[in-house]
Amino acid sequence: MKKLIRGITDFRKNVLEGYRETFARLALGQSPDVLFIACSDSRVVPNLFASTDPGDLFVVRNVGNLIPPCQEDGQSVGDESEAAAIEFSLLTLKVSSIIICGHSECGAMQGILAGRNNISSPNLRSWLQYGEKSLKKLHEGFSLDKSLKLHNQLSQVNVIEQKKNMESYPIVAELIKQNKLKIYCWWFDIATADVYSFNESLGRFKILDDEEAELLLSSLNY
Repeated sequence: MKKLIRGITDFRKNVLEGYRETFARLALGQSPDVLFIACSDSRVVPNLFASTDPGDLFVVRNVGNLIPPCQEDGQSVGDESEAAAIEFSLLTLKVSSIIICGHSECGAMQGILAGRNNISSPNLRSWLQYGEKSLKKLHEGFSLDKSLKLHNQLSQVNVIEQKKNMESYPIVAELIKQNKLKIYCWWFDIATADVYSFNESLGRFKILDDEEAELLLSSLNY
């Protein structure tokens, strides 16, 4: 808490002046082009590793970067906060891209792997049910990189499964059909601070270097 408070005063003294024009503009409204789904883990900082400015990302963070699937009537089967953020970002902010980003050494994935029934917190135990399909896939032998620790393999599989959950939302499916929306799967390796992007043609996560970045950029419609 001390670091946080001192950081705010340091921001006022040394950083704020350079951002005044940016925040003055943002006070009139936001227009991000990306909905970024990430884990709440304190070590995962999207604005830092993506070098983005205030107003660039509409961020949703929760334990395990999980997305409860949607029913045919458009209602989420789980907590409505994620569904509300998805709808707001697409219908009001008109974002054109969604990034689902998992990460290494994820406590949620380790908890799922160890068994949800062993978790004493009832709300956390219930929430992690949305990662059970990922665990089932892993137990069935599906892995994107068997050289990784098992919980990291699960983390990568989970990103792909959460993409499927995202596609269960009618508004998402419709925008993809109209070629107005793309979903990207990323994975952040905490130990190296490298970001990996899922390469569909290779069927695995590939480090997001210059070559992979050019491939992603070429797929954009704008």
